[in-house]
Amino acid sequence: MKVKKAVIPAAGLGTRFLPATKSIPKEMLPIVDKPTIQYIVEEIIASGIEDVLIITGRNKGSIEEHFDRAVELEYHLANNDKEELLEEVINISKMINIHTVRQKNPLGLGHAVYCAKSFVGNEPFAVLLGDDVVDSQKPCLKQMLEVYEEYNSTILGVQPVEWENVNKYGIISGNRVNEKLYTVNDLVEKPTRDKAPTNIAILGRYIITPEIFKILENTKKGVGGEIQLTDALKELCNIEKVYAYIFEGRRYDVGSKIGFLEATVDYALKREDLRESFISYLRKINL
Repeated sequence: MKVKKAVIPAAGLGTRFLPATKSIPKEMLPIVDKPTIQYIVEEIIASGIEDVLIITGRNKGSIEEHFDRAVELEYHLANNDKEELLEEVINISKMINIHTVRQKNPLGLGHAVYCAKSFVGNEPFAVLLGDDVVDSQKPCLKQMLEVYEEYNSTILGVQPVEWENVNKYGIISGNRVNEKLYTVNDLVEKPTRDKAPTNIAILGRYIITPEIFKILENTKKGVGGEIQLTDALKELCNIEKVYAYIFEGRRYDVGSKIGFLEATVDYALKREDLRESFISYLRKINL
């Protein structure tokens, strides 16, 4: 069955970016001049999916507003001959079919995904975490969709991480199918280095079959007192084949300050209107 829907969990509190995220959703923090969540939505569009559900929480209304019409702003731009900006603003509201649902209690990623059950129905679906922005020639999700079309089973987007960082991620163990693909035998959520089976980490991209909802319905709280998606995926491995695909591209952890700064610098350097001035500034401060 073709994957036609994507889910973006965006209900987290963004505590790593306080005090900025006291009133601004972390997903709306800009990389240069574009909210991080828009990069995720653009990846979804470039991968051929047209319906997106954003799982929101309290004080996240600006996410929904960003993808809606802004009549007063459009009127102002039109009357000040700012046609290029006007077109960009209007295009944002036309990008894709955006749906939202609120996660009323912050019970973890597994619970957030379970909130998508009515939207997804009995179909496979993609999950993209807003903390992970991937810069790649072929969109990361599109790479994974091509793998899904061949294997018709759950696909986890993974890459190797430094061993000292395995405690930040869901880690897989499995058997290599080819250079980029593993069958997954087990998953461990945020293990210590001595308990990590590999350094192959799940990095914010999933294609999941609807069987996950039956499992999430009964998944108990795990690491951090939250319902972990990794725990449910571990159970799914006992029911069907689960694969891990090493995707191509530079992945930025924009949920961390360093990752956010790295993404901001790299994306600024890719912009023709900013590159030369920015390089000149960096040279001036001897970086």
